[in-house]
Amino acid sequence: MATLGSATAVARLKVVQPGEGRAGGLAPGVGVVFKIDGEDSGGSLSIVEHPFAVGALVPPHIHHLEDEYSIVLEGEIGFRSNDQEVVLGPGGYIIKPRGEVHAMWNAGSKPARMIEVISPAGFEGFFRELTDMTAVGAPDPAAIAALGERYQLPFAQPDWLPDVIARYHLTPMTR
Repeated sequence: MATLGSATAVARLKVVQPGEGRAGGLAPGVGVVFKIDGEDSGGSLSIVEHPFAVGALVPPHIHHLEDEYSIVLEGEIGFRSNDQEVVLGPGGYIIKPRGEVHAMWNAGSKPARMIEVISPAGFEGFFRELTDMTAVGAPDPAAIAALGERYQLPFAQPDWLPDVIARYHLTPMTR
């Protein structure tokens, strides 16, 4: 059992077969497939899958409420957290701790895919709301920023971003 606030939450059995889960778009070339939500895990974690098209970039941002643990399944995915940068292939793991500016991108020449474990749960709500926005067209950057603020997820423009974009030929979101 996990305790969330004053309520007690219990994990429940859930089976997600390969290829299952609600899917949507987050940013140009970056998607999300929902696998395990906080309500499934008693609030302890959520799990999503992220496909990355060639040139796709998750813009730099900071988590204040959760840590992320990523496992690369296919292709090559680059990660930058503060001043540390790495490219991981299939089977590579990385922890992206809260409080650090980080970004992710497809670092290769073919589509890539990773699993993201988010702890504690709750941030999957940001992904749900963002996919609802992108399902009807390109969202207004101010609306994305406001959504980020509600989830204590500010976006950042670190000085290393232009270099990463140039080296990996990425397609950044326009703001």
